[in-house]
Amino acid sequence: MRNLILFAAALFATAVQAQTTPIRFALDWRFEGPAAPYFVAIDKGYYKDEGLEVTIDPGSGSVEGINRVASGAYQMGFADINSLVKYRDNPRNAAVQAVMMVYDTPAFSIVTLKKSGIKAPKDLEGKTLGAPAADGAWAQWPIFVQANKIDASKVKVDNVGFPVREPMLAQGKVDAITGFWFSSYMNLRANNVPAEDIVVLHMRDYGVDLYGNVIIAGPDFMKASPKAVAGFVKATIRGIQETIRNPEAAIDAMMKRNPIAKREVELERLKLSLSKNFVTPDVERNGLGGVDTARLERSLDQIGLTFQYTNKPKAADIFTAQFLPPKEQRMAK
Repeated sequence: MRNLILFAAALFATAVQAQTTPIRFALDWRFEGPAAPYFVAIDKGYYKDEGLEVTIDPGSGSVEGINRVASGAYQMGFADINSLVKYRDNPRNAAVQAVMMVYDTPAFSIVTLKKSGIKAPKDLEGKTLGAPAADGAWAQWPIFVQANKIDASKVKVDNVGFPVREPMLAQGKVDAITGFWFSSYMNLRANNVPAEDIVVLHMRDYGVDLYGNVIIAGPDFMKASPKAVAGFVKATIRGIQETIRNPEAAIDAMMKRNPIAKREVELERLKLSLSKNFVTPDVERNGLGGVDTARLERSLDQIGLTFQYTNKPKAADIFTAQFLPPKEQRMAK
């Protein structure tokens, strides 16, 4: 009898395992505070509740995830929606789509120090801007220039690497940098720059009316495993909701994956991103994960101000709401 029970249990475990869908998820950057919700979803069993076995890999920029997903090496990823728009302009590219909005307000910013005298976008004229070529914020520079009538010929741009970007600003080797504001802010703090000396010009506050980073999925995976995509979105929303409720516990989940990080730094970075990028007035009204189609269409038009479309995509090509759970399950608080 005991052997029969053990055999039945083994069969059940095999059946459950067979139903589990593996998902490789590509992050945009290192394991830092804003990535905590995904690890919360793993540790709390939210992905497992949806029949998913999720593994997460770090990235090296907000564009990289698109190529990783498009190649099929990753089923899903985290990437800049504006870069996705440009990618989808080429009809030969894979029909990668955004399935969940994460940064309702993009983290794109110009970060500088008080001593530079830069208080507004026009003040960048005559200054040196440090910008990594692969930086998502740098990709929006032409829009920022046009929206604020900056004479770009009067701004010297240095192509700097990600690791030296904030140190160069702290050392006065550049006057300002492009970047995700919460990362640059915390990296400057780590370089002993006092908080009161840091000046952040959020691009969305200065005419760049774009969305930010999204969760994306490959076309083959969406077609073959729609339940898995919906399950990943649902579990991730639960992870964000839990992170909003208890960021201190959420950061512990991240720290387990990056033990050399400084907990207090990553906790502050997480709280900054939650307050400005994850949870906005629109999100408080409409819930996590969705977009306003009219706003997305406007952002496509704005991208077109500085990017020459050859086959301009529509909002429906870029974002699909079909995998989102009902609004009542998506509220931020």
